[in-house]
Amino acid sequence: MKLKLDLDDLANDFFDNTRLAGIVAPLKSYQFCWHLNHLLHFDFRINNDIEIQLQKKKRHYYFSVFEYREPLGSLVHYLYNNQYDGEYLLPEFRHLDFLWLMKGDTVPDAFFQQILASVKTISGVQLVMELTNEKIKNKGHLIF
Repeated sequence: MKLKLDLDDLANDFFDNTRLAGIVAPLKSYQFCWHLNHLLHFDFRINNDIEIQLQKKKRHYYFSVFEYREPLGSLVHYLYNNQYDGEYLLPEFRHLDFLWLMKGDTVPDAFFQQILASVKTISGVQLVMELTNEKIKNKGHLIF
């Protein structure tokens, strides 16, 4: 008997109770995180243990993931780099530089909108938008 991993179920479980934002900001990831940490009093840090590795065209691509765990509650923020060496983590969103996933606790609309509005004030940020799960074709690429 052969076991098969159901990626749709895995993706649905992973994205249950999450919010995702797409950001256009032609900044280095460490610069963008510095701005977020300074503005929002967060502590985004790179987490090499959950770095996303994709293999395309017989090459390996590494997409860094920054993480911030809120001290009170179970909400965790993940900031993904959407581009590495000409390849995209989510090719359907080539125009986005970063993806911000909030996971682990309910994210109220007011809090989410406040985060988006704050990010828009960072110099260099051109666009901040919410991404719904239905729009994401390659959900499996975000799962670590």
